Amino acid sequence: MTKAKGAMDKNLSNVVDDLNQTVVNSHQAQQQQQDRNDRRHQDALNHDHTTDTEHP
Repeated sequence: MTKAKGAMDKNLSNVVDDLNQTVVNSHQAQQQQQDRNDRRHQDALNHDHTTDTEHP
């Protein structure tokens, strides 16, 4: 098993890192927003629970 690395929340630290980035223009801002949306979408797919798992 792995040890916990301190008490810092990894998700929270990622949010702080995102907020610390300086956006230069609207294109970069859009790219960062799309990256966040892609991560959220992938997370939703990873937590999808199908209900029809029985085959006749």
